[in-house]
Amino acid sequence: MSVNVLVLFSMGAGVGFLSGMFGVGGGFLMTPLLIFYNIPPAVAVATEANQIVASSFSGALVHLRKGTLDIKLGIVLLIGGITGSGVGVVLFSSLREAGQLDLIISILYVVFLGTIGSLMLVESLNALRKSRNPDATPAALPTQQTWIAKLPFKVRFHRSQLYLSVIPVLVLGFLVGVLASIMGVGGGFIMVPAMIYILRVPTNVVIGTSLFQIMFVTMFTTIAQSATNQTVDIVLALILMVGGVIGAQFGARAGQKLRGEQLRALLGLIVLAVCIRLGWDLVTVPTELFSLGEGGGH
Repeated sequence: MSVNVLVLFSMGAGVGFLSGMFGVGGGFLMTPLLIFYNIPPAVAVATEANQIVASSFSGALVHLRKGTLDIKLGIVLLIGGITGSGVGVVLFSSLREAGQLDLIISILYVVFLGTIGSLMLVESLNALRKSRNPDATPAALPTQQTWIAKLPFKVRFHRSQLYLSVIPVLVLGFLVGVLASIMGVGGGFIMVPAMIYILRVPTNVVIGTSLFQIMFVTMFTTIAQSATNQTVDIVLALILMVGGVIGAQFGARAGQKLRGEQLRALLGLIVLAVCIRLGWDLVTVPTELFSLGEGGGH
């Protein structure tokens, strides 16, 4: 199909900026944008995983230089992520053969984005309101959730100043790996809030560590999707990649100037906006009421 290169480049740059600022791969935004631009969903999912590799690498490099990347924590997340990605590629193939891939992708986006965006927005607005009230006594956050603190196989993560079990870290990485394969996302929109609210990783370390894990998981996903489903469009990926790398550099610098609760509020708003648009497309009457299937027109 014929597409406008400048539009795709602008998409890549804009999503790359968000990637560097929030520590997310940007796939939760780019994949729907590509679908809105009439790119087939199967190609959009697999190709976007490729683009996330570049923007995540660019953003992670900035955080590595600033010392806000916990490599040890990132490696544990990565072990779970690659395992989940392999499982997700198999599920992707099964859904595609069953003819249900497009619908499942849209429903998953609406459910995940709606839930996570709402939770992040409410929490961050409450935090902002409390910070503006000097008389209010801020509630002290526990270092970990009680049930996590009781789990075995604990490891010390010095950069994050944490001592916790590797089990929830591996499970979180696994879930993000599955989502990377099925939804064409880096999983940062789940990874970032989960690391902040469940694992209690400091916000300044979360973003760089999330990008580090996303980079390698999406790299594996791209190779697996290309070998298994042949749905990676190299030309499309290169255009998005160039824009993403440039945007991520500016986004990482902009993110350093905002407070943690401000970043979470902005990300929550963006996530909800994408969710509303996808939800609207699911319930509205399509422009083309007729399609051709194996049995003829329906």
